[in-house]
Amino acid sequence: MLFEQEVNKVGYLSRSVPANVNLVDAILALKKEKNATILAHYYVSEDIQKIADHIGDSYALAKISKEINTKMIVFCGVHFMAETAKILNPTAKVLIPDLHAGCSLADATPLDAFVAFKKEHPDAVVVSYINCSAEIKAESDYICTSSNAVEVVNAIPKDKKIIFAPDKNLGLYVQKVTGRELLLWDGACIVHVNISQDKLHQLQIDNPNAVLIAHPECLPGILDKASFIGSTKALIEFVTVSEHNEFIVATEAGILYKMKQAVPHKKIIPAPALESNSCACSECPYMKMNSLEKIYNALYYEVPEITIPSSVHERALRALNNMLTVS
Repeated sequence: MLFEQEVNKVGYLSRSVPANVNLVDAILALKKEKNATILAHYYVSEDIQKIADHIGDSYALAKISKEINTKMIVFCGVHFMAETAKILNPTAKVLIPDLHAGCSLADATPLDAFVAFKKEHPDAVVVSYINCSAEIKAESDYICTSSNAVEVVNAIPKDKKIIFAPDKNLGLYVQKVTGRELLLWDGACIVHVNISQDKLHQLQIDNPNAVLIAHPECLPGILDKASFIGSTKALIEFVTVSEHNEFIVATEAGILYKMKQAVPHKKIIPAPALESNSCACSECPYMKMNSLEKIYNALYYEVPEITIPSSVHERALRALNNMLTVS
């Protein structure tokens, strides 16, 4: 109970790690002792990616979560991802280093407002991007990710209306590719809308040989200029196989770690952010809330733990399984 009170105050257990503890060694030892698997999204910091058992985008990590047979999962990402892991693997104890590592898309979709929107379109099939809360997943017929959104929408009969939530920019992209008219929820990812189109234009002028590639959560003005549009994983794969040697990458800057590992001989340039920061690139503040110290405390004390009400779990699982069946 004391641990829960401490976690509720700040979102994580903020107990100091002893000075003589090597965090990486201690985390790996605890992982083995507690039969745990560490999952990490491409957007978390490099030091976390280096110790993770699996690194991936939302779709890959969802599939991996379902297949894991360890007693515990430590999900280094954001809250909706850890919820997804718990929904797909209910017998595992799912921990998240910081309970307050959220998502602007999930925050932009309040349950009451979304239910009211659904009631305005009672005959519509609901497709929700995986970047949403468990409660919104439970209100959906299908979940999708950026890697399979087009595939999911194409699987729905053409005579059906489709509500697409919560990312409007991804929805506009899917609408353009599929030719389907979608009822779009007005949500956006703070990372991708924070990319400056003016600075990006100048960056292209300064780097005339660089190919612009972009995540479909970006604004339409950026996607219109991109030579390739794809999910986080697809962007990495494109850079790996492309004959080009210079790229401007319009997505969260954490992806550069894996890209540079895959193609150390190629020039990878992050797309510029509207506001200046340490890297002048677009970073997710929620993903960066993960740290080695928080992972250590999560493993040591086994909090914060993700729990899903049974009434929500069953319906959210159905929507996730519908996605996995299509894909």
